[in-house]
This record gives sequence, C-alpha cells and structure tokens, in this order.
Amino acid sequence: MMERHRFHSICPYFAMFPEAFVRRNVLAWSKRDDVVLDPFSGRGTTIFESLVNGRVAIGCDTNPVAACLSKAKADPPKLKSVMVRLAELEKQSIRFKSKAPETKDEFFSYCFHEETLRQLLFLMKRLEWRTSNVDCFIAALALGCLHGESHRTEACFSNRMPRTISTKPAYSVRWWQKNECLPPKRDVFAILNTAAQYRYVSPLPSLKGKVVEGDVRKASSMLRSYKEKVKLVITSPPYLDITDYHEDQWLRLWFLGGPMKPISGQGKDDRHRIVEGYWQFLSEAWQGVAPLLQDSAQVVIRIGGTRLGADELRAGLLASLDSTGYRFKLQEYKQSDIKNGQKRIFSSGPSKAGTEHDFRFQMA
Repeated sequence: MMERHRFHSICPYFAMFPEAFVRRNVLAWSKRDDVVLDPFSGRGTTIFESLVNGRVAIGCDTNPVAACLSKAKADPPKLKSVMVRLAELEKQSIRFKSKAPETKDEFFSYCFHEETLRQLLFLMKRLEWRTSNVDCFIAALALGCLHGESHRTEACFSNRMPRTISTKPAYSVRWWQKNECLPPKRDVFAILNTAAQYRYVSPLPSLKGKVVEGDVRKASSMLRSYKEKVKLVITSPPYLDITDYHEDQWLRLWFLGGPMKPISGQGKDDRHRIVEGYWQFLSEAWQGVAPLLQDSAQVVIRIGGTRLGADELRAGLLASLDSTGYRFKLQEYKQSDIKNGQKRIFSSGPSKAGTEHDFRFQMA
C-alpha cells in the first residue's frame, strides 16, 4: 500500500475530505493528464491527490484558509526555498516590536505566550501568502501549527485547544482559567523549520495545479483557460445546517489578516439553514462550474445534512445540476455512516450529519 503523502495532514479541520475517497474516484473516472476540478477545494485534498496521481488539478474556494491550504498544495515550492525564507524571516523578526491590539487582549494573552505572539504578529505582517508560493506554503504550515493540544505535543503554538477548530474567545478563557492552563513558550520558527522538513520527506508531485480564491459562482470566469476541459469534478459542498467555516476557523482567518474576534455570518455561504436557499446556492454554484466541463464529464459529490435524506438529496442535486441548461444522469449512489468523529478537548463542537451520501452524475 502506498504511504500517505505528508502534505495531506498539513492542517486538518472539521468536515475534512478523505484522500482515499478522492483517489478511488480519480483512478476510476479519469486518465493521466485529464483535468480534475474541485470548486469547493477546502484543504486541497482533491487538488493534491489528483496531482499525485498525474492529473491536472484546479479549484477554487471563497474561504481564505481553504484558499491558502489548497494553493500551498497545488504549487508547493522546493524545500530549500522554504528553509531559506524561514531563516530570512527569523533574522528580520529579532528586532520586531508590535503595538497591535492583540498584545493587550485577554484571549490572546491566554492563548499565546508573549514571545510566541510577537513572532506570529511579525509573520502576519510579512508573509505575502496570496502572491508568493513560498510564503503561501509557510502560511499553510503555520495554520496547521497555530492551535492544538499543547499538553500532548510541542508542535503547536497555542495554549490547549482543539487542532481542528478555533474555540470562541470567552469560552476559551473561562476553560483555561478553570483548568489553570497557561500558554507555553513556543519558538514559532523552530516549529516551522521542523514541520517543513517533516512534510518534505514525501516527494513533490511532478505536476502543479491552480487554485484561485473566489466565489464558486464565478468559477468559469476565474478559471476561464480551462473552459470545456474538465473531465472530472470531485467535491463536497457545504452541508445544510452543519458548520460555519468562518466561525470554526476564526483564529486561522485572523492569522491570514482577518478580524481578531469571530464574526457570525461572515461567510454568507458557509452555513445554510433554509432548504430552498441551499438548493438555490448550489444551482448557482453549478452554473458557475458548467462552462468548464467537457461533454460526458463526471461529477462526484459527497454531501450530507441533518434534515435531508437520500431521496431529497438526489432530487435536489439533479435539479440544481440541470439548472445549468445541461442534463445529468445519476450513475452511482452510496451512503456511509460517519465514524470516528472529530475529537474535541473542550466540548462536543458543531453538530455533524450522521450519514454522508456519495453521488456520481454524468453529463448526458
């Protein structure tokens, strides 16, 4: 069995997409050099697994955390470039002093040791992750180390926190105070150096992909050079009623330049609670994707939701796909129970559907 590539686990989060599912469908429904698309690219599993298996991979996501992670995996730099840049940044950071509001904020004082926070604020100021593939990869590494179970590993920067989600500030402070947890002093650059060397034990794929940060409804415009070239779509859109990625990932969003507090509803398409609005969103999403598809393209969708059963999902997906003006035929359906739910050290966390549904459609 092929060893799991170490890039896959750079930064796990809630509702992750398993690479085995992607690999199985990539190998079954595409050939080498075919174009594979994930319009909800998330942490880049479809993108990277497609590249590893010799496919051309493209994607988009509106969430900056997802865009950063997907871009880092789609176009990773050489290890030497990462190490040189880290050394340069560490040298520059020595004289850095910050008057950022985080230095006086209760949450950040409990979450990070003052020296660790100083280094993080420096990186936030200097990393050009949207324009440099080296800085993007370093930012992705930092996102994966930003918070975690610090009582069990020294490979994270924060006080004790889940690795998959960012708990809310007030709740976190209360929990840390109650359990007498103080932030560990962690050297950000030492951890990033170790993390980079660990990840690059796995070889880089020979191909590079393309990921753009933006709304799926504009996918055909953002990825216009791939018009009518996509052979296979493998994706998992946001589930109805399940999670809000902006709330769950607010601390990682902060590191990428977002606000220093979670803002409910910041990502308007991250969580849908009204069924009609959900299907309208997916209709618009597929309309943005459709011009990129070849004739007879396959569309593999993993989806769930606490209020939607298999029949409703099948009908809703078909109707939303057909709203593009093309016709799609259901080729395969499977369902599976969700096992080994995300472990949480603070609380039960966001609700998650107990069953996931896998559909494969083909353009007729």
